[in-house]
Amino acid sequence: MSLELRYYKQTLVGLCKRNSEISPHQERSLNLQIFCSLFMLRKLVCGLEIHTQLKTGQKLFSLSSTEASKPNTNISFFDIGLPGSQPTLNQACLLTALKACVSLNSNINSVSTFDRKHYFYPDQPNGYQITQYYRPISSGGFLKLSKRFDEIDEDEKLVRIHHIQIEQDTGKSLYKDLSDKSLVDYNRSNMPLIEVVTEPDLNSVKQVKAFLRKYLQLMKTMDVSTGQLEAGAMRVDVNVSVDDGERVEIKNMTSTSAIVNAIRYEFKRQTKSIDKGNPIKTKETRGWDGNKTFRLRDKESSVDYRYMPDPELPPVVLDVNDIVTRIKKMTITTPEEQLAQLMSPPYNIKLRDARILLNDRNLLGYYYALFSRTSAKNIPSKYPINWCCHEFLGYLAKNNIDFSEDLFPVHQLADLIDCIFREQVTNNNAKILFEHLLANPAENEGPIIDLITKYELGEVDVTNDSELLAQVDSIIDDVLDTYPAIVKELQEGNKPGSINYLLGQCMRTSAGRIKSKVFESRLKEKIHIIK
Repeated sequence: MSLELRYYKQTLVGLCKRNSEISPHQERSLNLQIFCSLFMLRKLVCGLEIHTQLKTGQKLFSLSSTEASKPNTNISFFDIGLPGSQPTLNQACLLTALKACVSLNSNINSVSTFDRKHYFYPDQPNGYQITQYYRPISSGGFLKLSKRFDEIDEDEKLVRIHHIQIEQDTGKSLYKDLSDKSLVDYNRSNMPLIEVVTEPDLNSVKQVKAFLRKYLQLMKTMDVSTGQLEAGAMRVDVNVSVDDGERVEIKNMTSTSAIVNAIRYEFKRQTKSIDKGNPIKTKETRGWDGNKTFRLRDKESSVDYRYMPDPELPPVVLDVNDIVTRIKKMTITTPEEQLAQLMSPPYNIKLRDARILLNDRNLLGYYYALFSRTSAKNIPSKYPINWCCHEFLGYLAKNNIDFSEDLFPVHQLADLIDCIFREQVTNNNAKILFEHLLANPAENEGPIIDLITKYELGEVDVTNDSELLAQVDSIIDDVLDTYPAIVKELQEGNKPGSINYLLGQCMRTSAGRIKSKVFESRLKEKIHIIK
């Protein structure tokens, strides 16, 4: 136990014993509270290095395709480092990188250059990586977080960008099911990347999550990247330090959950080391195995990589004012502006659902089309968002299916919602029909109201039908006989909400074809006359 922790413990235990004796259990609890309090006083400092694969048709310095394919099929001579092959900059990659710079408020440099970063590894066939060490494509910049849109504790948080550089990716080493050898897939070699390096401005896990979420959404909205972090389109290195100690870099994490858990673990590891009187004084690089960080090596310096200007690539010279003006004309509404629009009238969507829509541009377009059709029929805004984000996506997630607007034509879903709103079908029966048609798309033909009739899913009007009213009473009597304990509680005024359970049983027996209000009113009448 550190001197600081021991001092706080002795002080607080002494205060407690002035008034009454403290039990061993209370003392253990106090120890935990003291540790947690001191733990939270530690200052977490994080900076990110985000390697983002650009969304282009060809690779950075060759005409090889960037499409996913069988190993070692999308490669050129330069991608695999054949002697005599030379790089040629793909202008589409440059333009896409410049869009990222503008969206992150970064200052584009009028002249930038490419450099060679030397290290030897099987997935690096040239023996060096082409990057931008001395003169990157842009410098500075920022991304602003807010409590309203990003759910951080602070009203606003400005995360500064140090620089953005263009670089090529390496090949991919494969170790699966191989005990004594590794394979290399060079399809990824020379893939176009940007590396976005932030300043160490992030001070909590919540801020890191918010930044990554906003960055990913921004790159997708600007069509810079697919934004699929888990699929490898982005890899993140995290620099972590505690109480202004030396930073530790955690390499190559490919999911938000891994990043968050690694930061939490590393924060605890460094805090415990500081409490033992061993502050972090040496830069090191660590890995993450899913449970803990582990040492890889001391942090390399620029000397280790022997950076040198690439003699085969000329400088990139830009008319910055013209480029920025043109890119701003090309760009669309920012994610924050889109969130504000979706959360305001006439849509009135919750933040969580608005984010779901923004994660998929096709889904967002589908929602807008659905909202347009339902609002034209004066249907409340809660209907289209509930069916789009919860019912539709819920079914797709359960069945591991990717969203496509062709799975359920938007006019059919709008008509189904209209039938619910007009009480031509219950919500439960509408779900049954919806899922049936998704599973059997060939049957999704003709008007929805005809399909409701065909499958006998429509609501039945029992108001003026004595025979149907008798059936309703029979269903209710069976339910009441089955659950006498619940009936007794309701008659005694206990647990009034349990009537919903009885109501659900009635609806289930009627297959949802009779309005719940009919069952509810008859249930209440019968419960009060039972002796």
